Amino acid sequence: MPRLWILIFALVLLWSGWAPADRLTWVLEALPALIALAVLWGTRRRFPLTPLLLWLILGHSLILMVGAHYTYAEVPLFDWIAEWFGHSRNNFDKLGHFAQGFVPALAAREVILRLELVNGRHWGDFFIVCICLAVSAFYELIEWWVALLSGQAAEAFLGTQGYVWDTQSDMAMALFGALLALVTMRRYHDRQLARLTVRPVPRSNDPV
Repeated sequence: MPRLWILIFALVLLWSGWAPADRLTWVLEALPALIALAVLWGTRRRFPLTPLLLWLILGHSLILMVGAHYTYAEVPLFDWIAEWFGHSRNNFDKLGHFAQGFVPALAAREVILRLELVNGRHWGDFFIVCICLAVSAFYELIEWWVALLSGQAAEAFLGTQGYVWDTQSDMAMALFGALLALVTMRRYHDRQLARLTVRPVPRSNDPV
């Protein structure tokens, strides 16, 4: 992993965790970024990722950390955007759910192509979109479970802002992000995959 990547992640994480708007929300929102960091670090030698995917994961992590610091309904820049365009809500959460489709689409694509899990481009794209929708739906379930367990403390985490179709629009943004990633990033991703030198994954009986 590039040192600059790690430095940016660490600095933004420290800023995000310094006096956040709501500590429980910070833990819930920042946790996926920390899990991603742990997975990337643990697989950096066995399954190194393309630079494109690495930096996109960082970008997604930064979105999570910003939302964790302010809560998704109160990010200042998007308050200004809402006021400027006359919107009734802060739409930073929609950016987060767009990234929740865009970045996992390329992550799923990289794993599927490199491990040759699916035959055929169209079947691969179909399963990638299904994976992204599954991730989005599971995240909505997590939000629901947190709300049931913590009651009022989950309001900032849910970030519905009174919008009755918030869950459905979140999943729609993830779907749009996944489709856009497959359409716009395919050729660039393929070139990076072609240049990537991948070590063979050792079997369980191979010496480490």
